[in-house]
Amino acid sequence: MRLQILALGLASLCVPGASASAQQPPPVPTLPGGGPNGQPQATIIAEPVALMIAACDADSDAKVTKAELAACVKRSFASIDTGNSGSIGYIGYSDWALMWLGDRNALPSPFTVDADGDNRITLAELEAQFDTLFTRFDVNKDGSLTRAELLTIKAMGVGERPTAGRGKRGAKPAGQ
Repeated sequence: MRLQILALGLASLCVPGASASAQQPPPVPTLPGGGPNGQPQATIIAEPVALMIAACDADSDAKVTKAELAACVKRSFASIDTGNSGSIGYIGYSDWALMWLGDRNALPSPFTVDADGDNRITLAELEAQFDTLFTRFDVNKDGSLTRAELLTIKAMGVGERPTAGRGKRGAKPAGQ
């Protein structure tokens, strides 16, 4: 801090008409509601699974059909089931999620996908999960998914802040 004050003081001596306060940028005004025009901010969220689905657009028409998604899910499953056993365990599913969803803990969880509860995930179970997801995302029910349908927009309330990362910012340690 002392060095910074000294540097600002020297700058004001070296530059005619400069002062320490002139070296600082003006503060950015904050309006009620958080946005520059007073409107609440919105957060646009793309679930990891939505990003994977968007990447399944084989013909580059900016839409994903059920057929494109099915082929993509089959390819993604085959990339992990290298022994062609027809099923993967939860560790294999974790590897699949890391490769195709970007994180081992991304949803859908293996417990959701493993419909019969045998601790193994088959291609049919993964395809059934993606059929369910396709139906959820296909808002206009036209049989294809656009980028807009794959995004979730969450309006921020007044005084709310977007959360960054996985932890809570500013959380107090236990006992305080």
